[in-house]
Amino acid sequence: MEVARQILQQYWGFSEFRPSQVPIIEAALEGKDVLALLPTGGGKSICFQVPALSREGICIVVSPLIALMQDQVEHLQQKGIRAKAITSGMSYKELDQTLDNARFGGLDFLYTSPERLQSALFIERFKRMKISLLVVDEAHCISEWGHDFRPAFRQISKLRQLQPEVPILALTATATKQVQSDIIAQLAMPKAVVLEAPFIRENLQYLVRHAENKITEIIALCAQTNEVGIVYCQTRKNVKEVARQLVANGISCGIYHGGMTAIERSQMLKDWLSEKRRVMVATNAFGMGIDKPNVRFVLHYDVPASPEAYFQEAGRAGRDAAAAYALLFFNEADLKGLAEQHIQRFPAPERVLYVYRALANYLKIAVGSGKDEAYPFDLTAFCQTFELKEQEVFYALKLLEQNGNISLSESFFQQTRAQIIVSNEVLYNFQIQHPKFQTLCTLLIRTYPGLFDQLTPIHEQKICQRLNLTEKRLDELMEIMQKNGLIEYSKKSNLPVLTFTTERLPESYFNLRPEIYLNQKNTAQAKMQAMQDYCSKAQCRSQQLIHYFGQEAQVCGKCDVCLPISLHDENLFAFLAQPKSIQELQLHFFCSKAALESIIRPHLLTEKIKYSAGKFYL
Repeated sequence: MEVARQILQQYWGFSEFRPSQVPIIEAALEGKDVLALLPTGGGKSICFQVPALSREGICIVVSPLIALMQDQVEHLQQKGIRAKAITSGMSYKELDQTLDNARFGGLDFLYTSPERLQSALFIERFKRMKISLLVVDEAHCISEWGHDFRPAFRQISKLRQLQPEVPILALTATATKQVQSDIIAQLAMPKAVVLEAPFIRENLQYLVRHAENKITEIIALCAQTNEVGIVYCQTRKNVKEVARQLVANGISCGIYHGGMTAIERSQMLKDWLSEKRRVMVATNAFGMGIDKPNVRFVLHYDVPASPEAYFQEAGRAGRDAAAAYALLFFNEADLKGLAEQHIQRFPAPERVLYVYRALANYLKIAVGSGKDEAYPFDLTAFCQTFELKEQEVFYALKLLEQNGNISLSESFFQQTRAQIIVSNEVLYNFQIQHPKFQTLCTLLIRTYPGLFDQLTPIHEQKICQRLNLTEKRLDELMEIMQKNGLIEYSKKSNLPVLTFTTERLPESYFNLRPEIYLNQKNTAQAKMQAMQDYCSKAQCRSQQLIHYFGQEAQVCGKCDVCLPISLHDENLFAFLAQPKSIQELQLHFFCSKAALESIIRPHLLTEKIKYSAGKFYL
């Protein structure tokens, strides 16, 4: 452990690990298979990055999120650690170079999506790599019983067959006992050490409030504090509306959702981290890999679909161990909406088949072809072409992915990249014959010195400004150079990538496997019921969440269910020095309306408290 501590100090500037990290790191250093459960904010990345640097060889990290991979790679590179990520946006040549670097010791970390593990090129290079550690991040994705099942994760066990001596470290923030057992089975690690940090967050107050006018209460809460917070919504439409109302009431806020470009999201995140914008209104696209310790509150405008999602999102409050709260708003319409959403998430099998057929026709894939072909995919354009509802298509695509027919990358922004693939002499002769390319070639070479060595990100806007060109004209010139065999050119894209993982099947051969469809439907049903219970049951909120994940917990004494038990009369009387409405009392004490009325009622009878004009007073 001493070497590990030195690495921690050298690269991260900390002298000691957190108590919950120590057993995970010790087991990884000893070469044991490990399943580690660390709640959001527990420092998962250090649990594998430090052991990997302590052991000989390269660490392979399998992650489902391109944005998270790229974020971690950038952080490692900034520390002087050799790291790269393989994504679906890479060309064959760039992939080949990266895997060669990994094979011959040029990298410490190689991040990859589970889909990339299936390629013959990756498997062939993997056989020859010296692997220090195989890390499976967001390991709940391997389980059909998890909340984000990704069938490609089940290919990871094939790597174990190729190098059985390589230890596996599987990490997740949330997993029920059933999911834990499935992870261990699917990764073929029967002797795995299961290390589970306590899910109890002593500094975090969980609250639920029934509210017909949720936005009014959110505005009041954000207005009464200068602290940093997050407001989660389930849809982009709600994000925009909540943010509009907050801004109209003078509250500094930003927005974050998957429909924004990477540049827009990056700027919003930067503004929020620097507290130029105090409140972030976001979908669940906001949060993974984002670490801001001083978030004092997380509000939920909509009810999440599962306890796992809620626990992760709420857990982004109070990472600095100071007091923070997570408040979930709901009303009867929300609970009804959860049930409706559950129905929408599972289109009838014949509708899924229709989407599959339409998709193949849209991408011009003939029966018996298309295997391993990747396509940028515009969901909106596809739906308009076939007059389909986007929501139905989205869920049908997820089922097709889980069924093993296709794979989907998350939406990401790929910057324009270029590489000169000829010698200086050949490039010079081309410029002599085509003088209009001379200034462009000269600028590219001077601005991007690595252009001869690898695909290099280029900034079209700056080039256009320098050469007084439009982006369209620059693209035309680069395309001409590519057609002449001078450069490899990869244009920017912010579309997700869709890959057919099998050849297109005839309709009579298409089968939406019952175990996939029914398992997913039943699992989602159980999670929905758990969220409905969480909202409506008069049981300690913290205890409900902890019990859901299979851990024991005492009542917390500070949630909206527990708080009335410990609410002292003098606090109530002090607050009523000025008349207050029941809503103002709720906002102050985080109590349900019924709980407050039960406290106030005896005092009304003795006339210690009086009620007039909609307000209580002494």
